[in-house]
Amino acid sequence: MVNETAFAPWEDPAATPLIRIEGVSKAFGDFTAIDDVSLDIYPKEFFALLGPSGCGKTTLMRMLAGFETPSAGRLSIDGVDMGGVPPNKRAVNMMFQSYALFPHLSVWDNIAFGLKRDGLSKDRIAARVDEMLKLTQLGKLARRKPHQLSGGQRQRVALARAMAKGPKLLLLDEPLGALDKKLRQETQFELMDIQEKTGTTFVIVTHDQEEAMTVASRVAVMDQGQLVQVDTPDRIYEQPNSVYVADFIGDVNLIKARVRQLGETVMLDWAEGKRFFARPVGDLTIGQEVTLAVRPEKIAISREVPEAPNRVKGKILDIGYLGNLSTYHVELPEGPVVKCEVGNRSRIARRDFTWEDEVWLSWSDTAGLVLTS
Repeated sequence: MVNETAFAPWEDPAATPLIRIEGVSKAFGDFTAIDDVSLDIYPKEFFALLGPSGCGKTTLMRMLAGFETPSAGRLSIDGVDMGGVPPNKRAVNMMFQSYALFPHLSVWDNIAFGLKRDGLSKDRIAARVDEMLKLTQLGKLARRKPHQLSGGQRQRVALARAMAKGPKLLLLDEPLGALDKKLRQETQFELMDIQEKTGTTFVIVTHDQEEAMTVASRVAVMDQGQLVQVDTPDRIYEQPNSVYVADFIGDVNLIKARVRQLGETVMLDWAEGKRFFARPVGDLTIGQEVTLAVRPEKIAISREVPEAPNRVKGKILDIGYLGNLSTYHVELPEGPVVKCEVGNRSRIARRDFTWEDEVWLSWSDTAGLVLTS
């Protein structure tokens, strides 16, 4: 993730966006794919559009590329209104999930294709292709055809081809979706390194929350054609503005409750005679129905009664073993099942808890958030 202290133009009122989306909507017949979206994306950002299938993220990207025209609103790139500007006249390139490489051309010729169409001299083409080969570590594979490459290598060829013309903006449509998990994780860091070296603005569309949180300087969480929250990955995870965002990003416990007392921390009634304490998000009123959100890794598990403002006793219903972590599903007498995560610092044979054990769960009064929507 980008170092926020060194790079946060969105916090500078004087910073000029590269992309400005103002009140943009897109309808296909009676269906509204994008609903009055306004968004600024800044030069050198690695920006992620994140959301489930059908949320509108790909439609928004296609409008940036020029493949779709907004039904309403204005979209500008580098200060130029894109209304009526065709895709080939925009300083934008797009990398597709399928990679769309030419099977009959070598790696070198795939990268050079767009440069040749632009009529560049042979020397300039050769220099630029060699630069891209070096950037993507493909020099030894320059004469191979796509079918002779692995999935990760083909992905890098597609990236090199998209970068060769030096676009101001590179759009990446689910670029790592075809890779296996381990290779996808490795490639995420390669993408970040290339983006940082070139200074090109990247906008990535993905439904993979881990991918978005890893690569992006900022993330826009979308739902039903609207932006639900736009912020840095750490803030979206630690300070979600709604139940939807809290539930979509990572794992979370969501417990229905009612506000009993206000203050720096809020007292909540969640079952008869049971109270929790948490941080509020937004304005609250006494008696208001809310949702308490607590991440599993912020919850401790013990046999003894803990010294903590929030503590509940329950029975272990299930255990998920993830190698480095174990997830405990603890059923409370009042009904909810609460998940907690514990790092596996010793071998599984020495696990402290097992199925049907009675345990205590606890967390601090700042570990949970009170959400109203």
